[in-house]
Amino acid sequence: MALNSLAEVAQAIVAKGKGILAADESTGTIKKRFDSIETESTEDSRRNYRELLFTTPGAEEFISGVILFDETARQKGSDGRLLVEALSSKGIIPGIKVDKGAKALAGAPGEKVTEGLDGLRERLQEYRSMGCRFAKWRAVITIGDGIPSHYCIQANAHALARYAALCVEQDLVPIVEPEVLMDGPHSIETCYEATALSLHRTFSALLDQRVPLEKILLKPNMVLSGKECPVQAGVQEVAEKTVKCFRSVVPAAVPGVVFLSGGQSDVEATAHLNAMNQMHGHPWHLSFSYGRALQAPALQAWQGKAENGSQTQQAFYKRARFNGLATRGEYSAEMEQAVA
Repeated sequence: MALNSLAEVAQAIVAKGKGILAADESTGTIKKRFDSIETESTEDSRRNYRELLFTTPGAEEFISGVILFDETARQKGSDGRLLVEALSSKGIIPGIKVDKGAKALAGAPGEKVTEGLDGLRERLQEYRSMGCRFAKWRAVITIGDGIPSHYCIQANAHALARYAALCVEQDLVPIVEPEVLMDGPHSIETCYEATALSLHRTFSALLDQRVPLEKILLKPNMVLSGKECPVQAGVQEVAEKTVKCFRSVVPAAVPGVVFLSGGQSDVEATAHLNAMNQMHGHPWHLSFSYGRALQAPALQAWQGKAENGSQTQQAFYKRARFNGLATRGEYSAEMEQAVA
């Protein structure tokens, strides 16, 4: 794959009709996923499951990149090749999660800041030598009584920008992920305000730290009602408010926005992305970087059993295809009922 510059890698990741599979669940998170299907989480079972997704025939039609967890980036598949190499051979760009998780922010009850900057330059050097071409860092912004605070937003924006600058230095496209969580009873208007402020501070920090915006990708939340909000916004309102928010704060120099699914169902995440792409005139490509929203049907089909491999890949291919169509605004809810 002749991708010689970071800008070219970023553009390839958000090529029309394609998006990212986020398969970077920590060991603790994937254990919870496996617990839901009564499957033990071991190094072998995690590898076997992820290898099924990575080797799904035709997935490269809709999946441009995969975010890996450190363990996965070092694992070999059943054919003896590193999984990173297996992805690259299909034209899928390998990426890596590099943050160390969100921890309590000192002096800010109920808020968190993401850690992992210590030693990051050296870790990025290693991941680049292993064949990774992009990285991901997630910041967590919680909406609640009196929060998010400016302190929390500023602390996370600063860390995101420091991470991004180091990625560019080490020839990796940084995916910048400031996530405003869905948890809570807040309205979509409150989410809009928190998202706009978070993005504004993040881009201010990126510019302060000399990060070239044409070499990054943004991985944000959509503007949504809180999970416990009694009035849930519909698909069209989510699309309109999200696009309005982004047009007000996201610079046109950013090549693409790869939304996280963040607690949405697989169908909701696809429908929201599709509605946004049916609105024209965006300066950036609008795509996806979904974890659970791409994997949920595949996980249910797999059930931890090798004999369910074909059904697992069919379920994953279906969701990947639907989200690929959503990046073009060509998905419809009726497709969900159609026979694969």
